[in-house]
Formats: sequence, C-alpha cells, structure tokens
Amino acid sequence: MDERARAAGDPPSSRDDGDARPMSVEERLRRLDRIVAALDAEDIELEQSLALFEEGIRHVRAAERLLSAAELRVEELIEGETRRREDAG
Repeated sequence: MDERARAAGDPPSSRDDGDARPMSVEERLRRLDRIVAALDAEDIELEQSLALFEEGIRHVRAAERLLSAAELRVEELIEGETRRREDAG
C-alpha cells in the first residue's frame, strides 16, 4: 500500500489528532483531500475504499452544516445592523 493510502487510512473520527473538540471546516477539507488522494491510489482495497468514502460523506455533510450555520449568523448580523441603523436614523 502506498504512503497516500496509508495516510488517509486513519480510523474515522471527528478529529484526526484525538482532540475532543469538533473539526473546523478547514480541517474537514484537509481530511477530505487526504481521503481523495487515498481513493485515487490504485492499490487500495475495496473495504478501505468504502470506509474512506463513508468518512468523506460524513465530513462533507458536517462541513455543509457548519457553513449553513455561519451563513445564517452572517445574515442575522447584517439584519441586526440594518435594524440598528434604521432605529438610529
């Protein structure tokens, strides 16, 4: 098995380093890059491919949730600022 497949073959978890805090969007994207590199390796076994694919899907969904929450927060901040200006003006 080549080095890329071994590096991405870490057991699925919310954190690669064992830290208990949730992964950020950026951390999830870096993990997804490693997963894609491993899946591109020609000598990866089917079971490992499936496990990595499943982990990748979890990271994509979690990143989508994080981005949606950030978008909502930005919208709320903009609306609050608009209301503040209207009340002051």
